Amino acid sequence: MCICALKELYIRRSHGAFSVTFPLDLTKTRLQIQGELTHQLHGERKNVPYKGMVRTAIGIVTEEGPLKLWQGVTPAIYRHIVYSGVRMLAYEQLRDSVLGRNEDGSFPMWKASVGAMLSGAIGQFFASPTDLVKVQMQMEGKRRLEGKPPRVQGPFHAFVKILSEGGVRGLWAGWVPNVQRAALVNLGDLTTYDTVKHFLLRNTLLPDNSICHGLASICSGLVAAIVGTPADVVKTRIMNQPTDAKGRGLLYKSSVDCLIQAIRNEGFGSLYKGFIPTWMRMAPWSLTFWLSFEQIRRMLGVSSF
Repeated sequence: MCICALKELYIRRSHGAFSVTFPLDLTKTRLQIQGELTHQLHGERKNVPYKGMVRTAIGIVTEEGPLKLWQGVTPAIYRHIVYSGVRMLAYEQLRDSVLGRNEDGSFPMWKASVGAMLSGAIGQFFASPTDLVKVQMQMEGKRRLEGKPPRVQGPFHAFVKILSEGGVRGLWAGWVPNVQRAALVNLGDLTTYDTVKHFLLRNTLLPDNSICHGLASICSGLVAAIVGTPADVVKTRIMNQPTDAKGRGLLYKSSVDCLIQAIRNEGFGSLYKGFIPTWMRMAPWSLTFWLSFEQIRRMLGVSSF
C-alpha cells in the first residue's frame, strides 16, 4: 500500500471519529459558558443557570435543531489537521533528537512531560486561528436564541470578519490560554501514552500490539481530560467574550483574571464544567487516533511510537 493511501486512510479514520464525537465538543463548549457572570451593555449582571450535559444537548436539539450539534465542525477538522500533525512531529523530534533517550532506550517521565508540553504548545499556536473560528461558530445558536445579532455566517466569513476587525493579530485572540490548555492536554495525552505503553512493554508479557496500544490510549484520554479541562474552560470563555473596537476583551483582562473570576463567582467546580462530555469525546478519539497512528507506522515500516 502506498504512503499516500495510508495517509488518506488515517485522515478518514481520525476525521470519522472526530465528526461522530463532535456534538460532545459543542455541548462541552456550551457548558463552559453556562453560569458565566456576563456583563450586559447597560451594566447589569446575571448568572446563567447550569443545566448539565444531557439537558444542554437536548436543548440544542429542540431549540436549534439536531444539525446544530455539528455547527463548527469544519474549522474543527482544519484545526485537527494542523494541530495533530505539528504536535506529533515536534514530540518525536524532541524525544529522539533534542532531549534524548537514556542509554537503555527508555524515555524518563520528566523528559516526556517537557516534550509533550512543548509540542502541544507549538501545535496549538499554529492551529489557534481555526480554534477561534470554531468557538465563535459553536456559540452562534445560543446568540440567536438570546436575540443577539449573528456574528458569523460560516467558517470563511468568520475568518474574514476576525481578520478585518483585528488584523492578523486578531486571528490569535485567546492564543495564550489556548496554548496553555494544549500544553496541559498533551502533558496528559502524550506523556501518559508514551509512559504507560513502554511501562507495559517492560513490566508485563504484553507484546507491542493493539491491546497494549489500546490500554495506553484509554489511560491517556482520561488523564488528558482531567488535566486539560480547567484550561479549556478559561480558553473557551476568553475566546467567546465580547471585544472593544481595538479587539480587547471586555470581560477578562487575561487568562489568570478569567481563572480568578470563575473560581470567585462560581466556585472551583466551574473549572470542570463540561468534563463529562470532554472525557466522553476524548476517550474514543484517543483510542481511534493511537490505534490508527501505530498501525499506519507499522504499515509504513516505521518503528513503533
